Amino acid sequence: MSEVIAFVGGGNMAASLIGGLLAAGRPAASLRVAEISDVRRDWLAREFGVAVHADAMQAAADADAVVLAVKPQHMRAVCAGLSLKPGAVVVSIAAGIRLDSLRRWLGDSVHYVRCMPNTPALLRAGITGLYAPPQTPVGARQLAGDILAAAGECVWLDSEAQMDAVTALSGSGPAYYFLLTEVLRDAGVKLGLSEDTAARLARQTFIGAARMAEGDTDVAELRARVTSKGGTTEAAVSHLEAAGLRGIFTGALTAAARRGAELGDQLDAET
Repeated sequence: MSEVIAFVGGGNMAASLIGGLLAAGRPAASLRVAEISDVRRDWLAREFGVAVHADAMQAAADADAVVLAVKPQHMRAVCAGLSLKPGAVVVSIAAGIRLDSLRRWLGDSVHYVRCMPNTPALLRAGITGLYAPPQTPVGARQLAGDILAAAGECVWLDSEAQMDAVTALSGSGPAYYFLLTEVLRDAGVKLGLSEDTAARLARQTFIGAARMAEGDTDVAELRARVTSKGGTTEAAVSHLEAAGLRGIFTGALTAAARRGAELGDQLDAET
C-alpha cells in the first residue's frame, strides 16, 4: 500500500509535486490536498483526481507524510491547527522556516525534513536541497526524497546551515539565468541585431549550452573547448574575467545567503 501524502497548501509547487508523483506511479487515492481557495480546490480535483479539503487538519489526519507548502508568514498558524500521526514525516518547503520552529509548533512525535526547491520544479526540471537531522530514520528520509524527486533532482545537505547557501545558489539561481539572458539579448541589440533576433539567439544559446553541461564533462573543460586561442570567445571571456565576473557572482551569492539567514532570524523572532 502506498503511503498517504497530504499537502497543506495547493499552490504551484504543490501541484508540480502532485503531478510528478502521479506520473511516477503514486495512486491518486494516496494523495490529499488542503487548500483554502474554492476555485483552486476545484482545479486540483479536476486536474489530478485527488481528494481536496478546505481544512488542513482533515487532510493531514493519519497521513504518513505532510508537505507544508504555505507561505512562511502563515506557517505558525497552519501548524497550530494540525494534529499529526506519530512517526509521520513533515516536509517543509517554506523558505526561512527552521526545523527548531517546526518542532516547537508540532512537537517531537514526528520527523522533520527541510527542503529548498527552485522554480524549474514547475516543469519537473528543478533541483532541491534537503536536510534532515541525523536521528531521522532512513524510511522518513526516503519518503521525503521520493516526494521532492517528483519535481527534479535532489541533493542532501550535511547541515541545516547550508540551506542558506542552497537558497542563494539554486533557489535564487533561475533569476541569475534570466538576468544573463536579458543582458545577452540587450548587448546583441546594441550590436545591431533586432530585439526578436537577439532574444532568440540568447535564449537558445543558453538552453543549448545547458544541455551540453548535462554530461559528465566539467563545465570548466567545456568552456576551454570553445575558447580558441586568439579567437573571439577568448576576447570576450578575458574581458569578463578582467571585469571581475567571478567576484561579482561570489558577492551576489554571499549577499543572498546573508539575506536568507536574516529572514530566518526574523521569522524565528516572530515565532
